[in-house]
Amino acid sequence: MKKRWEDKVKRIEHLEQLYNKWPLSPPYKPKLSKPWQPSSIWKIFCRQNLAFSFAKGCKEEVHLFALEKEGDCEGQRIYLVTTYTQLWHYYRMHMQSLMHCYEVIPEGCVCKLYFDLEFHKPSNKEANGKNMVAALIQYVCQKLEEVYQIKCCTEDVLNLDSSTEEKFSRHLIFLLCDAAFKDNLHAGNFVKSVMNPGILELQRRNPLQSSGITNTPSASYLPESNEELENSTRNRQNTTAVDFPPIFVKDKSGRETLFVDLGVYTKNRNFRVYKSTKAKKKAALNLAEDNMFMLHPRKEVLKEEDIFLSSLISNIRFTDRLRILTFEENTIEKSKYLCGSETPSCFTADVAGQNVNSPYPEVDNFILSLVNGHGVQGGIRRWNYFCLEELLVYDISKYRWCQNIQRHHKSNNIMIMVDLRNEVWYQKCHDPVCKADNYKSKACPLPPDICLSFLLTEDPEDIQYTMDRAGNIELSPNTVRHEEFKRTPQLEWDDGADDELYLKVLEDVEEESKQSEKRRKYAEIPDELLLEALNEHETLMT
Repeated sequence: MKKRWEDKVKRIEHLEQLYNKWPLSPPYKPKLSKPWQPSSIWKIFCRQNLAFSFAKGCKEEVHLFALEKEGDCEGQRIYLVTTYTQLWHYYRMHMQSLMHCYEVIPEGCVCKLYFDLEFHKPSNKEANGKNMVAALIQYVCQKLEEVYQIKCCTEDVLNLDSSTEEKFSRHLIFLLCDAAFKDNLHAGNFVKSVMNPGILELQRRNPLQSSGITNTPSASYLPESNEELENSTRNRQNTTAVDFPPIFVKDKSGRETLFVDLGVYTKNRNFRVYKSTKAKKKAALNLAEDNMFMLHPRKEVLKEEDIFLSSLISNIRFTDRLRILTFEENTIEKSKYLCGSETPSCFTADVAGQNVNSPYPEVDNFILSLVNGHGVQGGIRRWNYFCLEELLVYDISKYRWCQNIQRHHKSNNIMIMVDLRNEVWYQKCHDPVCKADNYKSKACPLPPDICLSFLLTEDPEDIQYTMDRAGNIELSPNTVRHEEFKRTPQLEWDDGADDELYLKVLEDVEEESKQSEKRRKYAEIPDELLLEALNEHETLMT
């Protein structure tokens, strides 16, 4: 018995040494010094879903980035949750540890139109990359005007270059005026349609034939009136098509392929950020020599930071003027067979019962419960998600009750805004009068059971990496301790042979505790008895 107890003491002393070696201290949290900058959030996770859960539960405006590691964990990605300002502050100071950085484009989030262009230089010696990029930009601008009536030019396109002697590589980010795509899947559908190899090959053989993109029935921004629809249709019919760009190149094996990478439009896509490099590569993503993008200087934001913020695909804020562009997947196949002589019909709306599932189905159900009243059966026309502000914007169909005028609008629909970060909802209108007054109803709290703070919880053990003051990202002390403890021999508890002895000892301890309580109770003299004795003493003395 004594020998076993001594072994246990030795093992406990060994654990004590481990705790002394790695004391429980809070991880370093980077902080900003300027008063207008946001509070410090800097947490690193080993898995993307854990990082998303933490980010969505934050009250601060945070975003998700992927960091590619080198060395022993070559190619492994860890996930950083922080603010844009915080990341840029340390990104420019610690390029060694943050040099392989990617923006994670959240699923379902409103985003910019973007392109990833590349080809193998030795296999395409006659190709002029700059001319190909210029022609592609002109072609895409033409298609944006045909389909969405959006005018843009080279000055609206951020042109980033990470080419090497072997590979031509560009990123193009279109910053459209008051317009953005519903998400990167819709942006990808648009790109796949305008870059459809079958259409472009047909157009190359017969330049007089249209590419067909002008007739896609699901490419839309949902016009507010029939007059707007007629005007947009007339404008597109009068548009002069530009020649298709030279986007056919050869890969290393000599096979013909596209200049445009069509595989970068998947959910939660990791897209390399400005000035970052790939693992084992030295070519950073910098401004191209032929970049014509016009910056719009802002107070307290320097040029380099402005380029960084402009390059972020999901950096889009909601405004009443913002047009949301959609392009349905089934349109891509249809566009192969459309010809320019057909009458365009490119506007359709999502109605109740179709496309109503947002990333938060619990919130969808709550919204549906709000728009069923006053004798009207309403529905969700469409939704848009702005991850920058954690804002869900619902366009409502059939239900037009406006809190501003305390009645239904006759023809204009309403919007319901859900602020997930502050856990409130409020109503806005498409009505011109309400818009002119910038009307927004009083904010009402969301039911507790659909709030992110209720649905998402953070497990402290999920955080497995930290960054020190020098910018080094390493496993957190908690994780190291956990691995050490796993290697430490476990305490071998008794197999039950001494249960009767332990039970007797426990009963003796409990009995001794009861006796001690009795002795303590009787040892104490009540205050009433002391006062009574004092009064008797004073009486005798007098």
